[in-house]
Amino acid sequence: MGALPGFARQTDSGLLLFLRVTPNAGRDAIDGSQTRDDGSVVLRVRVAAVADKGRANAAVIALIAKALGVPKSSIALVSGDTHRLKTLSVSGPADALAARASALPT
Repeated sequence: MGALPGFARQTDSGLLLFLRVTPNAGRDAIDGSQTRDDGSVVLRVRVAAVADKGRANAAVIALIAKALGVPKSSIALVSGDTHRLKTLSVSGPADALAARASALPT
């Protein structure tokens, strides 16, 4: 397995993904990674859904599930429910998930 991208961390149950989400965008897209001013790395994600009653969070989970080839039920929002910066937990075989995360746009 190659090195994980900066926006992902391996856990006992799978991966943690660190995202910066832009809701109410023109389309759903994964734009690649971004290094923030504090040195942390996040994956930039845009979704067309509005940030109202969890719609944008659901769209983010669906987009990441499709990109990683996992069911939506294996992804949970760990933090950032009402913020642009979010942490997702993806359950599954860590090696396979790491390979798929490495294939995401950077």
